[in-house]
Amino acid sequence: MKTPLPERLIYAEHASDIIAQGAMLARESQPFALVTSLAIEGGAAREVGSLALVDAQGGMTGYLSNGCIDRDIQHHAMDALRLGQKKLIRYGDGSRFADLKLPCGGALTVLIDPEPDTSAIIDASAKFAARQPVSLAFDGQDEMGTTLSQTFTYTPQHRLVLAGRGAIFRSVAQIGHATGYDLHLMSPETEDLAAIGHLSRAPATHLTSPESDISLDMLDAYAAFLTLFHDHDWEPGLLRAALQTPAGFIGSLGSRRTHAMRQEALRTMGLSEGDLARLHGPIGLVPSLRDASSIAVSTLAEIVAAFQDSARQ
Repeated sequence: MKTPLPERLIYAEHASDIIAQGAMLARESQPFALVTSLAIEGGAAREVGSLALVDAQGGMTGYLSNGCIDRDIQHHAMDALRLGQKKLIRYGDGSRFADLKLPCGGALTVLIDPEPDTSAIIDASAKFAARQPVSLAFDGQDEMGTTLSQTFTYTPQHRLVLAGRGAIFRSVAQIGHATGYDLHLMSPETEDLAAIGHLSRAPATHLTSPESDISLDMLDAYAAFLTLFHDHDWEPGLLRAALQTPAGFIGSLGSRRTHAMRQEALRTMGLSEGDLARLHGPIGLVPSLRDASSIAVSTLAEIVAAFQDSARQ
């Protein structure tokens, strides 16, 4: 008879979230099983290399399916922790668990490691905190003695740095936070910062003058920077500073006419055509939207697409 499992399942998405939880448990000498998708055939809810962990109480952080098999993974992880033995389990097509179907078809092979390399996990957590990519190696044997080994590289969590004011600024921040971005906020409006500042782990920046020198050293290849102003006088200095960083995406709100004027202003500040080619505008996959929430969704969709394209290159 199976022991009932706790209902706690935290749908953490990014590898850094699972690794951070694992590092915390490791530092406290608390046991946990690290769960990794090692192979995928056909459709799947998560990509190969996706991570989760199950702690000694059965709580799961992360997920490997859209609810189809995660509860079963929790059960097997608790069993692996009890026995101290790795498990390599195949779900879907060709699995011995015929009662557990994958609605998307295909098959998923999951490694459950009750004794992961905690020093590697703590080191990985430190690298993520330093905004560095992380490579982790995994291996396990199935019931037939076949060994499956994989090494996956994980990039830091994407960061979203917003400079702006008003409804669109607030909406992009709210939806970006809900999407899981590491949020940084800049605005001349203290009321806006007071309303949404709690969404960011970093202190908000109060912009006091368009001529002020602003440090954008939080921008790296895994970060997106947006200016979200209707009064565009705030933009030139901020965009010049952003274009001097390796930011993965830089974009601005406004019409095509506004964007042409923006580019011309940046040319007079000495920016090259190569610099200007990095500037996206008008931002958003859907043109001519007029409500803040739709503009926010359209803008974030463009950022997601840009980072996906970059990852494939």
